[in-house]
Amino acid sequence: MLNPTAKDIIAYMESLHNEEQRRQLMRFFKTGKGQYGEGDEFLGLKVPQTREVVRQSKDLPLSEVPELLICRWHEVRLCGLLILVSMFERLAKKRVEYDADAIKRRDEIARMYLDNADHVNNWDLVDLSAPRIIGSWLMLPTALGDHQAIVDGLANSDSLWRQRISMVCTWMTSRKGDASWCLRYAEWHLHHKHDLMHKAVGWMLREMGKQVSMDLLRDFLRQHAHDMPRTALRYAIEKMTEEERKYWMTLASSSNSSNSL
Repeated sequence: MLNPTAKDIIAYMESLHNEEQRRQLMRFFKTGKGQYGEGDEFLGLKVPQTREVVRQSKDLPLSEVPELLICRWHEVRLCGLLILVSMFERLAKKRVEYDADAIKRRDEIARMYLDNADHVNNWDLVDLSAPRIIGSWLMLPTALGDHQAIVDGLANSDSLWRQRISMVCTWMTSRKGDASWCLRYAEWHLHHKHDLMHKAVGWMLREMGKQVSMDLLRDFLRQHAHDMPRTALRYAIEKMTEEERKYWMTLASSSNSSNSL
């Protein structure tokens, strides 16, 4: 594709439709009635195929991206999100970190992402985009307003996917050495009712421990292991030694047993 438009991208991706793969993806991403991905529609493309489309679309104007983000097809929305990631990363390089034009353009991308967050509506879409757009944006100068207030708005939403964005975006802040974002939203979402958030909380805590401080992770567990969802705890301690994993699981089990008496 040479200088494609959003319509060109959608038509090309539709031409790659794979029915067998589509059925598998519909099951894997839980699109049945009452499931978390209910109603999501797939073409049956594999992620490397979508990434190749992104590579060929590097010159797509930002104004074309919303048409991809609101598309009915999951893979097209992923393509749009990965194009935004690519755009954002070019504007986040050290040499343009404080450049006024780069700040303006990064803010435009972050605003577009937030405005279309309802279409970032499955865990893979969140996980492949939120850290590299919102997470990176949190660590950079902005004219959009208070970073924390914006992420708090996501965390306080009724939308599972906005809530997951608020948690998973902290992968990047932890990678940059700042544990405060992870700890804030891990505590915020600690007793969330959905298993997908239990996994996100545990995963981000694990990454914070690995990237920033295992002592901070242990401090968090001392406060919360007794009433954390078991899935979150398992994810959080996954990279610890077997002996330490047993310690935390036993501590949690003992506390749960005491509470049930």
